[in-house]
Amino acid sequence: MAKTQDGHDVVIIGAGAAGLACASDLAKAGLRVRLVEAEETVGGRIRTDRVAGFTTDRGFQVFNTSYPQVRRRLDLPALFLRAFTPGVLIHTDRGRIRLADPSRRPRDGVTLLTGGQVRPRDLLAFGVLSARAALEPASRVRARPDVTTRAALADAGFSEDFVETFFRPFLSGVFLEDSLETSARFFHLVWRSMLRGTLCLPRDGIGAVPEQLAGALPSGLLRTSSPVTELTQTGVVLAGEEVRARTVVVATGAGAAARLLPGLAPSAGRTVTTLYHAVGSSPLPEPTLLVDARRRFLNTCVLTEVQPGYSGDGRALVSTSVLGTPGPVEEAAVLTALAEAYGADTKTWEPVHRVTVRGALPAMPPPMPLTRTTRFAPGRYVCGDHRATGSLQGALASGARAAREVIADLKATGTP
Repeated sequence: MAKTQDGHDVVIIGAGAAGLACASDLAKAGLRVRLVEAEETVGGRIRTDRVAGFTTDRGFQVFNTSYPQVRRRLDLPALFLRAFTPGVLIHTDRGRIRLADPSRRPRDGVTLLTGGQVRPRDLLAFGVLSARAALEPASRVRARPDVTTRAALADAGFSEDFVETFFRPFLSGVFLEDSLETSARFFHLVWRSMLRGTLCLPRDGIGAVPEQLAGALPSGLLRTSSPVTELTQTGVVLAGEEVRARTVVVATGAGAAARLLPGLAPSAGRTVTTLYHAVGSSPLPEPTLLVDARRRFLNTCVLTEVQPGYSGDGRALVSTSVLGTPGPVEEAAVLTALAEAYGADTKTWEPVHRVTVRGALPAMPPPMPLTRTTRFAPGRYVCGDHRATGSLQGALASGARAAREVIADLKATGTP
């Protein structure tokens, strides 16, 4: 080993959302902190690439303004957010159907009912579900017995047809699984956050979020392009160098965390692939998410309707996400499905970028604890969305919890 850095109170591995939150809170508490990141930039899975003059995120991502950790940590005006239309368009064999928050767009609910597109019982159940989610405190959600989302929707009085036509296509893109086997606790929190907040995109892409968090850290705390090869009794080992610390927080993805911490229970993840296409003119002149009742893709939207600056040459940029890693045949089938959904000739669409994110979200089957301790062993902690919920809120909250537990344990041992 070439050299050893002076000791720190805490070394944090991984500058994703969890690691950035943890580093911020520990530094504010007066601890000597070193945050190391293997990549050249911060963010983990929350990244933005610039490809051929287009702004493309690492997979389709949205920013929810209702998250408590987001409101606490970020300067929202500095992100120059622009919003999606509240609600979603669903492509069906009967044409497009718009499903929207009835408190924001009550006229859409009336149209669904009078147009015969939704049965009264389903529209009533939708209104009750949304009202309860908007008013019920999160503590009540956490205390409920947990079941699958599919079971919870049936218990709420929705017909199987409504679930298959509306909820399953939409929630497949939220959960990155299409069987609705995800925890109902998580579903209720997601529904609550969507009703209370606004779904947006930052002007410079989702990567602007971790960049802002990193920019608020004390100078010299963060070190990028520094992959950790192993943990030792006295710290962590980088390439030819040891960074000493009494405490180590592993704030990586689930797979990397399991490699660094032998004995950590494995956490399954969901894989998603996002396709970006440049189009001469927008195939949907509104900033709205479009899903497919036949679930041939998870979701699609014209990103430049939300943030026009995502295109450098005035063409529209369309983002489409699908489960797994589609091959050429499957990708061609997606374009066919998009032609139907948008009513457009997708043969002229120019591929701009394709990105596959493995472990994009943790699997969240019931019963699911919405948060878990970050303590792994004496002086060893692990945080990230795989230790909480698969969301920016979950990652930030897990990082904050790690900081609290580190501080409490150091105080308990009499460490200043």
